[in-house]
Amino acid sequence: MGYDQTMPSLCLDCCKPFKSGADCPRCGSARVVGHPELFDLTVAHMDCDAFYASVEKRDRPELADRPVIVGHPGGRGVVTTACYVARKFGPRSAMPMFKALELCPHAVVIPPDIAKYAQVSAQIRALLAKATPIFEPLSLDEAYLDLSPGVRLVDKPAAILLARLARAVETRVGITISVGLSANKFLAKLASDRNKPRGFTVIGRAEAAGQLAPLPVSTLFGVGRATASRLEAAGFSTIADLQDASEADLIARFGRFGRALHQMARGEDSRAITPDRPAKSVSRETTFARDVRDFAPLAQALDLLAAKVAARLLRDEVAGSTLVMKLKTADFKVLTRNHKLPAPTQRAEVIAAAARPLLARETDGRAFRLIGVGVTDLAPPSEADPPDLFG
Repeated sequence: MGYDQTMPSLCLDCCKPFKSGADCPRCGSARVVGHPELFDLTVAHMDCDAFYASVEKRDRPELADRPVIVGHPGGRGVVTTACYVARKFGPRSAMPMFKALELCPHAVVIPPDIAKYAQVSAQIRALLAKATPIFEPLSLDEAYLDLSPGVRLVDKPAAILLARLARAVETRVGITISVGLSANKFLAKLASDRNKPRGFTVIGRAEAAGQLAPLPVSTLFGVGRATASRLEAAGFSTIADLQDASEADLIARFGRFGRALHQMARGEDSRAITPDRPAKSVSRETTFARDVRDFAPLAQALDLLAAKVAARLLRDEVAGSTLVMKLKTADFKVLTRNHKLPAPTQRAEVIAAAARPLLARETDGRAFRLIGVGVTDLAPPSEADPPDLFG
């Protein structure tokens, strides 16, 4: 193909490959990506940049330079998406709206329009389908893509197809995306989170272990706050610490998950990219650093989890009909309590209000190490939160 194998390069504007250089020799663009493995890698993660806010700015050009927050204002509303202008002042997804407006009082707050976002997402997925039949949507605004030679629909390297996809989304849909290209899902997602917005980041096989080494263990797929605390207590603060441990040692300490830690710490991930699968539930949980007995701190944690569940329901364009609350006692006994909601919901305040009485009945002096909240019996967003529910 004529590529310089020491440093193959690609222009992200005209989507043409070329030999090493700072600027594109064809169009002069400085938006260039170069990497020794650029045309060999085939797993990608695509993530829309501040999706909901970007769609609203697309439809209201006068807001282009304004801080925009998408979410339900007032009460216990939370931030669904904050644009990059707003993020400079501190607002982030799932942050309470009152806190976000304290940090950025001049922000324009727009209630989410899920039907519109779903239409935009469908446009993007149609573009993905022109490149490969094997893509795995994670939500309305992100997906994994398998662009291996036996799968992709166009006989071009994955990097070129991704550059074309990013350009097509920008010109035809009117928003921007960031792309991560690597050898597996874990590294591709890690790459796409860098250099946003409008990024195109490559992590190759040869450099993966070295790039991972200084990062905290919480970077690894499947390592949440509780697991990270457990790892740190065992002396594993960075991924380099895990790289220094033998697989046998990690398995002895952490069971089967130890094998996964050993592999991921070296940039290995065997998970396949699978087409869209409907979710059966949406939930979030947190493990406390110290056991909690009192209702107030438990309820505060529950409210924060409800906000995260609501944000995910909005992102996935679903609503929950049955509330589920989970508690784990200090002696590791798991309690699960369900409550059928009057109507499907996507709202944090509805989830929290339904969960609080369940929590109150269990708060009898026992110590709890974990609390979780979620919804099941998922329904279309058109059925969510009828007006009389708040009358």
